[in-house]
Amino acid sequence: MTGINKNAEDITVLSKLNAQFIRNFTDQDTAGHDLILHPDFICIDNSGEIMGREEYLKDWATAYDNSGYTSFSYGEEYIRIWGNVALIRSRTTYTKLINEKLVQGNTVYTDTYFKENGKWLCIQAQITPIQSP
Repeated sequence: MTGINKNAEDITVLSKLNAQFIRNFTDQDTAGHDLILHPDFICIDNSGEIMGREEYLKDWATAYDNSGYTSFSYGEEYIRIWGNVALIRSRTTYTKLINEKLVQGNTVYTDTYFKENGKWLCIQAQITPIQSP
């Protein structure tokens, strides 16, 4: 496809940011997460709610503990770059406790990164649940 940057250095940096994003979630590292978010960041969560940066970070502080997750991982990472904009798409796999039952599930997320002053920052995250058959 035209316009897609195949710069290995940018792809490596973005892949590390993706791993850090997930680690920040499971560790509830709000301070670390704040460092990788653009000032204009928004999140579209799995219910379709749009959250601004401040509300998102406030929720981030306890999101993993409140989620019921007993395991959480990601894979199938796919990175595309156009100039100073990048999309990272991955699939999460999780097990969580719901009504005292362990339930397995997946989501697909797309994080949009913007390179500003030589630094990639996440400007939007969108999470989509995958319905079980």
